[in-house]
Amino acid sequence: MEPLARADLPFQLLKRGKVRDVFEVDGRLLIVSSDRISAFDFILPSLIPGKGQVLNRIAAFWFERTRRLMPNHVLSAEPETMPEFRGFTGLLEKRSLLARKLDVFPVEAIVRGYLSGSGWNAYRKSGEICGVRLPSGLRSADRLPEPIFTPTTKAEKGHDEDITFTQLAGRLGEETAGRIRTLSLRLFDAASAYAHTRGIIIADSKFEFGRDEQGEIVLVDEIFTPDSSRFWKRDDYRPGQDPQPFDKQFVRNHLLASSWDRVSPPPELPPGVIAATAEKYGEIFRILTGREP
Repeated sequence: MEPLARADLPFQLLKRGKVRDVFEVDGRLLIVSSDRISAFDFILPSLIPGKGQVLNRIAAFWFERTRRLMPNHVLSAEPETMPEFRGFTGLLEKRSLLARKLDVFPVEAIVRGYLSGSGWNAYRKSGEICGVRLPSGLRSADRLPEPIFTPTTKAEKGHDEDITFTQLAGRLGEETAGRIRTLSLRLFDAASAYAHTRGIIIADSKFEFGRDEQGEIVLVDEIFTPDSSRFWKRDDYRPGQDPQPFDKQFVRNHLLASSWDRVSPPPELPPGVIAATAEKYGEIFRILTGREP
């Protein structure tokens, strides 16, 4: 099957995100995961075959698994089987969700269990991440004493920015900010415990939340996918060394090692990197879900 660059459907297009195309259908959201991939706030010109199906199905797996912890926005993980979408089965199958339309908070809720990525960079500069002071002497990829909540803004364009919990409370109110922090840590703990049984470490992950008409906070977007989380194999983990990634960090590492300046338009990915990325996404799906992509 040809990789999908964009979904073109006869419904109202609300948004083309970095990866997902979102349509409104009778007051609901039809979310289609393309095979686009982004890095450093750029959409790369290369497509990763099968990536959209993996993202969509692994998110659906986690939404179902975490439903007992909190409500989420999913109405159907198989909208292609519904009468109004049957004419588009080939495009929608395995890569779409039908979801509730909610008022989404303009922040990203990030939980970190290990010191890596932008969190490691922030720690090296100041000894803290998003206002959370950490012990001195930590190394890259070290496990933190306990998972920490490190929110950011959610920018439609440009870079997300780290904010403290106090700043988050100033934007959303103390009660809502506290609830989002509690829910994020609860989700991370539950998923980490499950992933551990599958031989996987979840180093960090991001969440997004909305509010429904009754005022209840609801989990939205995606959860514990290779685009929103950092996955390591437990057997490969060594404190002080970043293990091989089974997520989007593999592509970031390639770009960091290239001559690209992260300002000009990004380059095409080499065929070997595209194939390896597709394989890593498929492998983490198989490990976590026990299913074939």
